[in-house]
Amino acid sequence: MYDHFAFLAQVSPGGAEKLLETLIKDMKLLESNPRAYPYYSRPHSNPRKYRYVLSYSRYRIVYQVVNNTVYVDDIQDCRQDDDKNLI
Repeated sequence: MYDHFAFLAQVSPGGAEKLLETLIKDMKLLESNPRAYPYYSRPHSNPRKYRYVLSYSRYRIVYQVVNNTVYVDDIQDCRQDDDKNLI
């Protein structure tokens, strides 16, 4: 995502700011009810470990809930090949 933000900031600083604001807003929603979103299953991971929320129509925020703490593990551009994602 860093490269994507850097590129977007050069092309459209306002667009980069809006994307960041939207991602932060959607991550803050996880504070109130993180278990409301669907599981994110990958062939090599525990099918009930990760959950995800879509943000800004094309970004997947992948996170896990451990006890009462939410850990964001990855933010993925859904237009990318899945093999490029961390999780």
